Amino acid sequence: MTIRHIHIFLAVCACGCSATKAAQQLHLTQPAVSAAIRELETHYGVPLFDRVGRRLVLTQQGRRFQTYGQRIAGLLQDLDRELRHWDQVGKLAMGASLTIGSRFLPQALRAFAAQRPEVEVQVTVAPSKALEEALLDHRLDLALMEGLPHAPALQWEAYQEDHLAVLAAPHGPVPPGTALTPDAFVRQPLLLREKGSGTREEFDRVMEAAGLTPHPRWESVSNTALLQAAAAGLGLAVLSRQVAAEAIAQGKVGEVAVEGLVFRRQFRVVWHREKVLSPLARDLLQVVLDQAAPGQGRP
Repeated sequence: MTIRHIHIFLAVCACGCSATKAAQQLHLTQPAVSAAIRELETHYGVPLFDRVGRRLVLTQQGRRFQTYGQRIAGLLQDLDRELRHWDQVGKLAMGASLTIGSRFLPQALRAFAAQRPEVEVQVTVAPSKALEEALLDHRLDLALMEGLPHAPALQWEAYQEDHLAVLAAPHGPVPPGTALTPDAFVRQPLLLREKGSGTREEFDRVMEAAGLTPHPRWESVSNTALLQAAAAGLGLAVLSRQVAAEAIAQGKVGEVAVEGLVFRRQFRVVWHREKVLSPLARDLLQVVLDQAAPGQGRP
C-alpha cells in the first residue's frame, strides 16, 4: 500500500464513490483507479466497496479506512507545508465559534496582522460541532471554542473565562435587577442559542445539574437576534456577558439574577492531538492569549 493508493481511494469517495469521476479528477484511466482499489482490498483482505450493479457503495470497513485515510492525508499536507515553506510566507486555517468569532477574534487577528503581515489567515466561524469535524478532518490548524471538545482525538487549553448573563428588557415582564428562583426562571420565555453551541452546552449543563428542564421560546444561531428579542421584551436571553456589554451599557437590556445558578465557562484553543502546531500557529495562539480581556486571562 502506498500514499498514492490512499489518495485514489479518497478521490473515489469524494466523487460520490465514482471511479470514473475520480479518474477524470486525477487524470488517470478508470482501469488504473479500479486496480488501485482492488490492490487496497487485497492488501487488507476486506472489501472497501460493495458493487451494486454499476455503482460503488462504501462498506463499513471502507468508511473506517476513509477516516484513517483523511487523517493520514491531512498529516502529509501539514508536513509538506511545514517543510516546503518553513521560512516563507505562510497560511493558517483557523476556526472560531460564533461568540468568539464575532466578539473577540477580529481584535486578535488585527494584532496578529500587524506582527506578521505576510501570513494569510483563513477563518471559519461556525458552531462548535462543525469546528470539531473540521479539526478531525485536518481542515483547520486550530480553533477557538466556547464548548468542551467531545472527540478524544482533540486536545485543548483554556485561555479565557467567560460568564453568561440572563438578559431582560428594562420595561419587560421581568425587569433587570430582579432575582428569580430557579423554578420561576425556568417558567419564563427563554431565548437561547442553538443546540451544539458552546453557550447552549454551558446553559444545559447548569440546568441539568439543578434538575431543571427548560423549554426555550426561541433558539437561534445569532447572538444579535437573541439580544434584540430580549430588548423587545419577548423573553429572557442567556448570552455571554461580554457579547452583551454594549447593549447593557446602552440600556437596551439589563441583567436578571437567578438564585443559586452560576453560568461560568472557559474559552478554549483546540487542535488535533496528532497535529504538530507550526511556529506560525503558535505565534497566532500567543497573540490570542495576549488579547484576552483584562482580568479574563488564563484560568
